[in-house]
Amino acid sequence: MQRQDTQDAPLFGEEDENNQRKRSKMRHPLVSFFHLFFRTSAILVYLFCDILSGRFVVCMVTIILLLSCDFWTVKNVSGRLLVGLRWWNQVDENGKSHWVFESKKTHSKNTKSSAESRVFWLGLLVCPIFWILFVFSTVFSFNIKWLVVVILGLVLQWANLYGYVRCKVGRKSNLRNMAKNYLGVQILKRATKQPESF
Repeated sequence: MQRQDTQDAPLFGEEDENNQRKRSKMRHPLVSFFHLFFRTSAILVYLFCDILSGRFVVCMVTIILLLSCDFWTVKNVSGRLLVGLRWWNQVDENGKSHWVFESKKTHSKNTKSSAESRVFWLGLLVCPIFWILFVFSTVFSFNIKWLVVVILGLVLQWANLYGYVRCKVGRKSNLRNMAKNYLGVQILKRATKQPESF
């Protein structure tokens, strides 16, 4: 597994002319729209499938198509354009699989839009929570026919979330070190905190 920081790789034609735009302005409104459209549409179709169509197969195929479009869009387009991150798997000459987590190096603060970054991370974090709830509600209501669909939704959403978190913070060891350092700092703060006088 490796993480690369690249500066010279253009992300879908994103060049220095975008540096003059303000960070809070939406530079890719269509990408931001589709980043949220497919994932929220899959959730809405799942919630209202009995109202929209009484046929299970039609609803299941629609949800799976929406989830697949969402996975592809987030992994291949919106991650690169909205936050400058990408991840993929490559196989070397020996047949060994390598996961690559890449983050674009930016020297200018104006290369990314903070509004688009919020849209990206909010959509990436909130939607898997819905699919977790759907898995539990499906299991507890014994609605087994939907179990494959909700597990697929959870797996696809979780894969993108995991990939982009790895891109953002680095390797797995870095994740562990960050957690240990955070806990160590919190314990140290509590231990050195002066008791309040009455």
